[in-house]
Parts: sequence; C-alpha cells; structure tokens
Amino acid sequence: MPQTVTSPFLYADALVAESKALGKGERTRARIKKAASETLNEISPMDLRVTDICQRAGISNGTFYIYFADRVRLLEELLTGFVAFLQESMRAASRQEPEDPTRAATEAYYELFRLNRGMMRCLIHHMDCFPGARSLFHGLNAAWVETVVSSVRMRLKRDGNEGAVPPDELTRRAYALGGMVDQYLSSLFLSEDPGLTAVSRDREAVLDSLTLIWTRGMAK
Repeated sequence: MPQTVTSPFLYADALVAESKALGKGERTRARIKKAASETLNEISPMDLRVTDICQRAGISNGTFYIYFADRVRLLEELLTGFVAFLQESMRAASRQEPEDPTRAATEAYYELFRLNRGMMRCLIHHMDCFPGARSLFHGLNAAWVETVVSSVRMRLKRDGNEGAVPPDELTRRAYALGGMVDQYLSSLFLSEDPGLTAVSRDREAVLDSLTLIWTRGMAK
C-alpha cells in the first residue's frame, strides 16, 4: 500500500515520499533512515542497534551494511538531512504567513520538535557525538537569528527608531530567546516535565506564549 506523508513536518514519512521516484536502492536507503528515526523516538541514540533498525525496516543486517558502514555513519547522514529539512520547513512556514512570520515559524518548530523527538534529542542533548550535524545545526540557529534580527531592525527603521537597539544586543537577545524555546520544548516533549505538561495541553496557548516571548524579548 502506498505510503503517504501524514504531516509535512514528519521527517520519517518525508524521507520515504521523496524516494518514491528514485531507484530501488535509494528507496531501501530511505526505509533504513525512516526506521532509525522512528526507533530514536523510543530510545537514546547511544542505545540504538543495527539489529533494531533492520527489524523495523524489514531488512537483513547484511543489507544494512550495503548502504551504511556503521550506525554512526547512518546517524550522521540522517541528522544532517534532518537539519536541512528543519531549516527549509521553518523558512517555508514564514513565507506562507508574511503578516506574522514569527508565529508561523514558531508553530513549525513546535511541530517539528513534537513529531521528530528522537532526532531533536540527538541535536540538543547529544550534539558532540555528531560533529557534522552539530555544525549544520549551529548554522541553522545563526541563520534564524540573522532573520529575526533583520526583521526587528527593519521594524525599528520603519517606526523611526533606527539604531535604538545595537545589532549585537539584538543578536544576544535572539540567541537567548532561542535557547529558552528549546528548553521549553525539550522539557515538554523529551523529559515530559509533569508541571509543564499540565499547563501546556492547549497547543494554541503554548504557541501564543512562545510567540510572545519572541516579540516582547526582541522589542525595544
């Protein structure tokens, strides 16, 4: 039965959907990465085994090694692709909502975090194990900060307050606010803090709060 993408933010399904028009080898490669990403939702990357991935993907261990030298190589490729997916998804969300790009990007990041918990855990808590993905993730953060700072500077200029807040100060705020959002979503979706979970059942209210953090924190 054909596989369908259940959400534009679910990387596991996007991998398979993108491979449909490719050859059998690339489809198998995508199945392996999909199986790994789904397994990571259940266990730590340090506990991930080739056998578990192969069982979920429905392939033999020998087939796995045709495509990947080892588990670490697989994770590096998987996470590197995911970071690119993460960045493009947030950019696309911002472009679709020009009237409120901050909320749109925040909503996209919320969904990306929620649906891809295992890979977000790797990026936030195990970055040192995957230097290639770590470098790209830092680049994603830098690009997002630059976008936010540029938007705020344009608004200040439009309001006749150009130069009211130095660029370095805006950049520091953006990094700090991004870290706060990461900590919030990490506690909500990864460690599942009961106190935070209790007050975060209303998705729209959570998005309102996170968007408010960005808009207030970057205000003059």
